[in-house]
Amino acid sequence: MFKSGVGFLALFGLGWWLLGSSAFDGLPRQVLVVAGGVVTVGLMLAARRFLPSSAGGPFPVGRRRRFNQINGIQWLLIIAIAAVCRHLEVPTLIPPLIAVVVGLHFLPLAAVFEQPRLRIPAALLIASGAAGVIVWLANGPDGNVRLVVGLSSALSLWSMAAWTVAGAARAAEHGAGGAEAV
Repeated sequence: MFKSGVGFLALFGLGWWLLGSSAFDGLPRQVLVVAGGVVTVGLMLAARRFLPSSAGGPFPVGRRRRFNQINGIQWLLIIAIAAVCRHLEVPTLIPPLIAVVVGLHFLPLAAVFEQPRLRIPAALLIASGAAGVIVWLANGPDGNVRLVVGLSSALSLWSMAAWTVAGAARAAEHGAGGAEAV
């Protein structure tokens, strides 16, 4: 589940969802939090069911090193964004700028994993971050920035996870169908 990326996509999607749901109070927020938890658990259970335990296989040394470098740079940029935005007293910009960085990090990962489809969540996360900046520039409330960035980023990551699981399920279905025909 984690070798295929679905576990990471599901859990980080939940983190973004929780950020977006923080724009609400009371019962609506509780419902959104529960819904996000259900989606995350559902994706992880589906991954466990449909993805082979070896999905993704072990990383070759060079690929693992490149993956670690990309993620290291991503986390350094996230820390820098948080520090600079706090220093400039614009903490509202932290989520949108982080969404852009996370989106950008998918671009080299698409090459590392030879998965061009990772460009889709890259574009969606960058667009999510840009939308958050636009809401901020339009003097939208902080909650609206969190809502736009959080929910759209979550949906982007969860959609990618669901796409991965659906592809594995289709492959398993075709494999099972072929075995029955023999």
